[in-house]
Amino acid sequence: MKNYDVANLALAEEGERRIEWAAKEMPVLSLIGERFARERPLTGVRIAACLHVTAETANLMKALQAGGAELALCASNPLSTQDDVAAALVVQHGISVFARRGEDNETYYRHIRSALAFEPQITMDDGADLVSMLHQERQDLLSRVRGGTEETTTGVIRLRAMAARGVLRYPIIAVNDAQTKHLFDNRYGTGQSTIDGILRATNVLLAGKTFVVAGYGWCGRGIAMRARGMGAKVIVTEVDPIRALEAVMDGYRVMPMLEAAAVGDIFVTATGDINVLDRAHFERMKDGAILANSGHFNVEINVRALEEMAVAIREMRPSVRVYKLADGRELALLGEGRLVNLAAAEGHPSSVMDMSFANQALSVQHLVQEGHKLPPQVYPVPDDIDRAVAALKLHSLGVRCDELTAEQQRYLSSWELGT
Repeated sequence: MKNYDVANLALAEEGERRIEWAAKEMPVLSLIGERFARERPLTGVRIAACLHVTAETANLMKALQAGGAELALCASNPLSTQDDVAAALVVQHGISVFARRGEDNETYYRHIRSALAFEPQITMDDGADLVSMLHQERQDLLSRVRGGTEETTTGVIRLRAMAARGVLRYPIIAVNDAQTKHLFDNRYGTGQSTIDGILRATNVLLAGKTFVVAGYGWCGRGIAMRARGMGAKVIVTEVDPIRALEAVMDGYRVMPMLEAAAVGDIFVTATGDINVLDRAHFERMKDGAILANSGHFNVEINVRALEEMAVAIREMRPSVRVYKLADGRELALLGEGRLVNLAAAEGHPSSVMDMSFANQALSVQHLVQEGHKLPPQVYPVPDDIDRAVAALKLHSLGVRCDELTAEQQRYLSSWELGT
């Protein structure tokens, strides 16, 4: 059986150049890869990864391979694969890759099954589809798995639900929750790349537009911040009163989505929940409103309802599908309602993925060494890993920070001294 399924192997040289370019902005992962090559801590460990197949992910795969790991990689989203990168990983690096940009659902899940056929000892997931399928269809493999990592908010939510119901069978580290991941990747990476995707798809001017952000988690914060920075008037919608209050204190208007639907020009969902934009909202929207999703799965915008309401559907530009409604209004959906930053652009900048994937690599090493001691639960990234990644990033930027003196350390660990 062929140990890969990619679109075109002839793209390998182009993909290798893209991987090399991304590596220039990923010094922390490069340092980890160099250490892995010396120490070989992952020798013989089989890893199945379900991630966005991008140049940044390719550099993670190279670091793991340098550590001795054997790898199988499949896509975590049908529209996120960079076909030239997939080809380069197969041709230049001998990694089994199962990913094609634009693959249909049947192919998407077949590719996950192909990665699981690798009989992994470690899983790496971005959305928990691989872990879910492993627990539902390939329970015969579960006894061999030492642990796994999860990259996204959506995936962590799913995995915690599995753990709460007692069905999770091995320990998983929530890389998404590392401070060096969500503070930077989710906020700065998602903020910039979401705006990038919207602009590449539409070429609209954001200045003066009313820009509605659904959800004020770390991703929503980043999107709102970047939209405001380009001159948009930003509205935030939330269900959590604490986050809603934070958005108000940050200077944004906050209102229910039903109210925002009537005034918004551009809508972006970033909640991890279903039908955040629904039929009732479409009925109130302006002619020409633009709809985009920055959450992991394509469920946040109710595309089926939009299709049922439409009397005509046209592809106006790459990644732009316009739905004409019975009253003549037109609503533009970007990237089929999938992750707009990957469907219409290139995803997060390499510099922020450097920290996220450094956490991934070091968490994998931790699981290889310690996973057998951990009960099946969702765990945070160990604090020493999180801080090591931050320290390496500062070092790569030429930035130094203070260290506590012995006196200060004693004071912080004591209780006797007061005013």
